[in-house]
Amino acid sequence: MDQDNTRIFTILLVDDRPENLVSLEALLAGEKRVFIKANSGNEALRLVLKNDEIGLIMLDVQMPEMDGFEVARILKSNAKTREISIIFVTAINTEEQYVLQGFKEGAVDYLQKPLDVNVTQAKVDVFEKLYFYQHDLKMSIQKVASINKQLERFVYIVSHDLKSPLASIILMLSTLRQNETVASDPVLEDKIDLLHLSANHLADMINSILEYSKQSLSEQTVEEVDTNELVSQIAFLLFPPDNINIKIHESLPVIMTRKLKLQQVFQNLISNAIKYMDKERGLIEIGAKPKGEFYEFYVSDNGPGISKDDNQRIFKLFEVTSNKSRMESSTGIGLNLLKMLVEEQGGKIWVESSPGQGSTFYFDWKK
Repeated sequence: MDQDNTRIFTILLVDDRPENLVSLEALLAGEKRVFIKANSGNEALRLVLKNDEIGLIMLDVQMPEMDGFEVARILKSNAKTREISIIFVTAINTEEQYVLQGFKEGAVDYLQKPLDVNVTQAKVDVFEKLYFYQHDLKMSIQKVASINKQLERFVYIVSHDLKSPLASIILMLSTLRQNETVASDPVLEDKIDLLHLSANHLADMINSILEYSKQSLSEQTVEEVDTNELVSQIAFLLFPPDNINIKIHESLPVIMTRKLKLQQVFQNLISNAIKYMDKERGLIEIGAKPKGEFYEFYVSDNGPGISKDDNQRIFKLFEVTSNKSRMESSTGIGLNLLKMLVEEQGGKIWVESSPGQGSTFYFDWKK
């Protein structure tokens, strides 16, 4: 169902004269509007505190006991109600002193009695749209926060589970380095040393991720990242086979960002390109170009490609393509994780591909 069809805009009408409330409701009536009516300032305050859905208050200025200015002042002093839009409806003249007082107390607009039908309807229409824009923005912020919490938890669990097997690998490599057979073979010794170096580097990376994932988003360090250097390091540590050439274009920028998040995106895309390569001479290219407030990065390969039907499906959790890797199976988690990382930046990730011709993964990352 279309979300717009389920949206209700609630308006609180406040006036000490019942006939004014009836006429104002008739003037503003709409299929998706609900009206709540109050005959005094005190009643209006009680209704606002009981109802979280009020999007606009049409508030008469001249009322006995508590006038509209005082009602607005109280509403704006309360954290729960200060964001509600208020339009003052007044029969007094709109000289500068009254207008300024109204804005000082929290009004966002004035309407002069007798009301002009077209002006009144137009203004309320604007505030209705503004209310839903703000509502959508709030929901988007909450969604991003929720995604970030899931993401950080996922990264923490995976990183923590990797520590034990990696520690065993490092121990085994240390033992191998002391073996007489290895010591007598310089080529084998160099390879063991390289593996040991890479395993220790990976262990440091996992520890950094664990520490990073414990922090809230506001605590995570934004630092200067040379993406050329970052990608070069990732490419080296992935140990691509001799038949695969990784070409890193000089266009890769230096940006201020959260390094580990960007590293996760590149590492996944490049490792996938290596893992699924099916050509005798494989080529993987990494580049970037400015795109407004973002950089558009890409990782391109001449591998097996992806069918058109799979192009969007692969970014969903636990979805995999028909492509097979000789080295390992796919869980369908990686690209969904990348999608969350990129969308957290306000960008998007997509793929252009033809079966047999290779794939190019694009993603936006804030400058």
